[in-house]
Amino acid sequence: MRMEDEFVSIEDIMAGKYTGESVKVRGWIYRTRGTKKLRFIVLRNSTGIIQVTIIKGELPDEEFEAAERALVESSLWVEGVVREDKRAPGGYEIQARKVNIIHFAEIFPITKDKSDEFLMDVRHLWLRSRQMTSTLKIRSTVFKLFREFFLERGFYETHSPTFVTGACEGGSTLFPVKYFDREVYLTQSWQLYAEAMIYSLEKIFTVAPSFRAEKSRTRRHLTEFWHGEVEAAWMGNEDMMKLEEEMMEYILEGVIKERRADLEYLGRDISFLKEISPPFERLPYRKVLEMLNEKGFNLEWGDDFGYDEEKALTEEFSQPFFITHFPRSKGFYHRPDPENPEVLLCHDMLAPEGYGEIIGGGERIWEKEVLLERIKEFGLDPENYSWYVDLRRYGSVPHSGFGLGLDRFITWIADIKHIKYAIPFPRTPRRVTP
Repeated sequence: MRMEDEFVSIEDIMAGKYTGESVKVRGWIYRTRGTKKLRFIVLRNSTGIIQVTIIKGELPDEEFEAAERALVESSLWVEGVVREDKRAPGGYEIQARKVNIIHFAEIFPITKDKSDEFLMDVRHLWLRSRQMTSTLKIRSTVFKLFREFFLERGFYETHSPTFVTGACEGGSTLFPVKYFDREVYLTQSWQLYAEAMIYSLEKIFTVAPSFRAEKSRTRRHLTEFWHGEVEAAWMGNEDMMKLEEEMMEYILEGVIKERRADLEYLGRDISFLKEISPPFERLPYRKVLEMLNEKGFNLEWGDDFGYDEEKALTEEFSQPFFITHFPRSKGFYHRPDPENPEVLLCHDMLAPEGYGEIIGGGERIWEKEVLLERIKEFGLDPENYSWYVDLRRYGSVPHSGFGLGLDRFITWIADIKHIKYAIPFPRTPRRVTP
């Protein structure tokens, strides 16, 4: 059979589009069992799984014998007639007339009761599991919908350097990299470069990896993660929060529509997602501090909210919500509130059900003298930010932006227990392989 011969998708067979017809399907053996005269192979590919029934005598003996010898993960194509059968997985099966084993796999090392650490060691093989296949389909759809939302609203997709000389989120979480005869860092965010690009394109976004040298081992941290970031001229903090609400609604509706079967396979309560509807509550940092201390935490003004605090805070919410007006210690680039300079015009969006922060954003400082003051306040080297200050010398305008942790977002949408299951090859403080 030639590679270009027509094959149909398992998904379409399961939708009843080929009942009674002869079809060709290709993929890998997901499960196999049988007797000397009858073989059942559950075949999988990217579109689903289907049972193939192989009866000795209804195809050449050498093909039956090959199917009998083929182990799990052997690759093959089959040709046969689609029949409805309630006993088969999904209610349909293919009665084989031809079976061609492309490659006979060795004994597959993954069995039902393997440890989590082992599955991380063989992640290159575990990606074939139905759990990871469904997760990666949801992931692909979220990335697509993120791009769609902003392109439909006149934003331009742009990109920024991975090698940088200055910190955006704090020097302690920078990864140093040898760059010829000097040291530079892996980017934490595109934000500073994005602020340069809004003076030409006004509304921009990117989808790119970011790097944080955080040694945290919570269920929501990666050292390399994917960032959906947005920056826009002429927008304030409240404008940006409204845009995020619209984006959230758009992506959730799209994922439910396009990936319902995958969400259901992963056990996600879709009715919960369908109830999410803006506007989302806005809680000032001061109020949240009080709420957490009432729950038994001992927090003072200026303290960060970590995993434990955000988990405790969000478990009682059924909708995402914003924390606003953080203290001055959160990010040198956030604009102090002119009505109360002790707090900033910034926000975090937190997902409910204990998942915590998924978005950080706010209004940027656009006045030169205020920015210079903040750089000094944070003890940063002004020389590393000279070009950034330049943006405030020539036609500066109010502007805002945000960063969405796409891996965290997917973890919440699919109700995944750990962020490492939301990305193909996770990078954590303890793991850089495979």
